[in-house]
Amino acid sequence: MMLKAQTGGWCLIILAIIAGVQLQENERSVQPASEPHIYRPALQPTETAPPIETYKLDKSCIKATMGVQYIVIEKKKAWYYNLEPSRVRMGGSCGEEAAVLSLTLPDNAASLQLTFRKKGNIFYVSNLTAHVSPLPVCQGCSNKTYSGVLTNDKLFAAADGQSFKCKSENLLQTSPELRIRLVPLQIQAFTLLKGHYGKEVECWADFTQRVIPIILGATVVGLFLIAVTTSLFIKDRHREGYDRL
Repeated sequence: MMLKAQTGGWCLIILAIIAGVQLQENERSVQPASEPHIYRPALQPTETAPPIETYKLDKSCIKATMGVQYIVIEKKKAWYYNLEPSRVRMGGSCGEEAAVLSLTLPDNAASLQLTFRKKGNIFYVSNLTAHVSPLPVCQGCSNKTYSGVLTNDKLFAAADGQSFKCKSENLLQTSPELRIRLVPLQIQAFTLLKGHYGKEVECWADFTQRVIPIILGATVVGLFLIAVTTSLFIKDRHREGYDRL
């Protein structure tokens, strides 16, 4: 009887040891849940050209070709972020007199929203709303969201069925801390024939860049011709004076 009791005791001890080992292994196998990754744009200290992409909302509603750059002003220093077309989720709405194009990054890390209006035979952008929630620009800096709104009577205006086009940059200040640069830009809303841009309306900046050199060249040529004509006229007068002598 004593032998059986001792054997039973040893069995219980062995079972307890095995159970303890299994419990430790189970505890090791349980990994703590990892925190979800949240996308945040990384601001850059130097400016680079933003990638150009064409965004379409319905074939006949909105079409926009542009490069988008966010300019953040933090502690009197400019920081830059170029919108990445591959990460953009596009949305919006279409109506007869109002339409919206919305570009959003994952986790709402950044967005750009253009509100279009149509009055009579003219369409234009009436509101531009933007925000960006980047990684902190310095070690120890807190997370911060930069946002702003630009309301304009007739921004990027063109006749219905035509497209507004601008190769020059459009620098738009939405708030003291956030500016949006669109370069280049071609945009059209409400009436697109088979999804194609209509006749291009040139922006004032492109017009002046194209015309001013022509005007300056014509002015230089005009002054040169005036100088040559004046010189010839003076020579002729001198010759007439010599003939009288």
